[in-house]
Amino acid sequence: MIKVNAIGDTCPIPVVKTKKAIKELNGAGVVETSVDNEIAVQNLTKMANKSGYAVKSEKISNTEYKVTITIGEDQVETAQNETEEAECYVPSNGKKKVVVAIDKDYMGEGGEELGKNLLKAFIYAVGQQDELPSTILFYNGGVQVTTKESPMLDDLKSMEAQGVEILSCGTCLNFFGLTEELKVGAVTNMYDIVERMEGADVLVKP
Repeated sequence: MIKVNAIGDTCPIPVVKTKKAIKELNGAGVVETSVDNEIAVQNLTKMANKSGYAVKSEKISNTEYKVTITIGEDQVETAQNETEEAECYVPSNGKKKVVVAIDKDYMGEGGEELGKNLLKAFIYAVGQQDELPSTILFYNGGVQVTTKESPMLDDLKSMEAQGVEILSCGTCLNFFGLTEELKVGAVTNMYDIVERMEGADVLVKP
């Protein structure tokens, strides 16, 4: 077993440390990561599930959580095969992977009210395209668009129902006190955001 101390670390460091520990196993084994917040637990769980690893979490106290990830021999082989396939994958329909990144709850600079209306119009227009983006990422002030009573929720929910991933930065939600106010999509981390940006054929940032 490899134990990872990620207490006090901000996103995406707990995920990065855990991935490095998994590589150090050089095969099957267990990685136990200690963190101090639920967002980190969610991010680690998501990473493990995505890779096909067994994962469980335990709340030790209000300031400590333990996430245990178990990698079996069959899971190592499966994960390696999936990685190879992902690196070689080319969409058969020739469609480009479009990722939209939104970092505030308004568009452009100048009048704030105008900027909010412009962003609302932008998100509506994105949802009306013949080809929808694969993912829409929200971070920093942009997470306010996916929470509470945002006037853009209906358009986002419509796109989500059509297969568009709606992902909001967990650290950002926590910073603005909006972790419990998420109304559409899922929570993600900066490591995942970077991966999706790098994997995009087209990155759109209004």
